[in-house]
Amino acid sequence: MSIGQETLQPQKGAKPSRGILARLGRDRKGTASIEFAMLALPFFLVIFASIETFVAFYGDQLLANATETMARKIRTGEITFKRGKPATDMDEAKFRQAFCDEIAVLMKCSATEATLASKLYIDVRSVTDLTQFPVFIPRTGVSSSSDLNTADLKFAPGGPGSFNVMRAYYRWSVITDVVRPFVTNLRPAGASMPKDYLMVSTTTFRTESE
Repeated sequence: MSIGQETLQPQKGAKPSRGILARLGRDRKGTASIEFAMLALPFFLVIFASIETFVAFYGDQLLANATETMARKIRTGEITFKRGKPATDMDEAKFRQAFCDEIAVLMKCSATEATLASKLYIDVRSVTDLTQFPVFIPRTGVSSSSDLNTADLKFAPGGPGSFNVMRAYYRWSVITDVVRPFVTNLRPAGASMPKDYLMVSTTTFRTESE
């Protein structure tokens, strides 16, 4: 080494600045927590929406099965209406309670549902010929999401050999906000957006002759 020249040696313990930047790039402490916080909410919303959609469609099938079961009982004479047969005659309240029992595994009726409809609506009537079967959902307005018009619903099945139509409606409350605009189809009066999914089941039949 020549006189007057100095050799620069790095101080003990010091590291090049490039090493510091590299370490900063590799330091991922807290990153996983931040990523989880960003992804957890939409992930769980999708999960809950999928579960609620599945349960709703299962309830739809349950309503259809109950409608077929109760209609079959009317068709075969197991349930009659104003026939003077105490063993089989049912009024509307008893019929509604029997229907509630059919769907109780998933859809609970309130204590007053049999006499005061709030979720379940049933329309059973006889018609003189096949052209009189109703083909539209009765609504209070012209919109496809208008509230259900329950004024004309009744329980009046016909006697032996009569043509009958049975319609069952159930208000299914949608809980998950993310699917509510896409699943709901019922907007009660004064509501800003639909909040219920209206389940509908219809069947037609001819009662057996005595």
